[in-house]
Amino acid sequence: MGFERSNSNKHKPNQTSSKANNEVDDAGDVNQILISRDPTTNNQSSSDAAYISWLVDHPSALESFEQLMKSANGKKMVVFLDYDGTLSPIVDDPDRAFMSDDMREAVCQVAKHFPTAIISGRSRNKVKEFVKLSNVYYAGSHGMDIMAPRSLSKSSDGKNHPTTLDKHENQVLFQPAKKFLPAIQEMLVVLEEKIRKIQGARVEDNIFCASVHFRQVREEDYEILEEKVKSTLENYPEFCLCDGKKVIKSRGQGYPIIVSSTPKDTSAFYSLQDPSQVLTFLRRLARWQRNSCSSPSQIWGIENLNGL
Repeated sequence: MGFERSNSNKHKPNQTSSKANNEVDDAGDVNQILISRDPTTNNQSSSDAAYISWLVDHPSALESFEQLMKSANGKKMVVFLDYDGTLSPIVDDPDRAFMSDDMREAVCQVAKHFPTAIISGRSRNKVKEFVKLSNVYYAGSHGMDIMAPRSLSKSSDGKNHPTTLDKHENQVLFQPAKKFLPAIQEMLVVLEEKIRKIQGARVEDNIFCASVHFRQVREEDYEILEEKVKSTLENYPEFCLCDGKKVIKSRGQGYPIIVSSTPKDTSAFYSLQDPSQVLTFLRRLARWQRNSCSSPSQIWGIENLNGL
């Protein structure tokens, strides 16, 4: 179950998720570009000295673009994208976190050149409703529910991957937590009952995990809400409350990019300030690949998955 935190300089619980304990590994000779928003980003001005100092260790991915592409030259490339705060703005109502048509077109163009995946704590179907693209991978519930593009028949290594079809005839590649669905549904009912008297609190069913939104909860009620969530989890030992900052870990070679306008403790190599810079970066990436297609040093695309 995830805590979605509000924009404030005061310390509040981070976005977290409750899901079956699982570790996601990415390996292979593949370059990965991972773009995701730090859930603790606030409205502090990016012009302060601390942010400028932070940029020394996490330089702008736009200003470092040529260096990034030189490092990727001649290698297979995969693009992983977060959704909230990366492809869409952060809004008070999570059901209205719409991405712009310009952003949708930019993601579509990138996906034409590189296997591209959008990973979110939201349910796969909810993210797909927002994105509305058929040429990307969708990984909902923090990677517990992965759907491939409908046109996919073989991976770049020429091998078929086993798939099943959901009720909409989408190709589902990976759903390792199916056995936990009854427990998750039961937990959702308990959570709804426990927090219903806390004004502004909301439980979201993300199918293979649950999110507790408290962006509109009064500050004095935060600790009460957090305690109710933790007490619920005590009865479900197979689940855990996880910090949303590092839900998915990537192993191997990659280029994590954090979307934040304030200094953050992060393992990302590069940074972008906000979704508008993400849009510029994605457009530039697609244009770079189109221009390099006629060059002997063409980049190859392979498989898929997430964002930072």
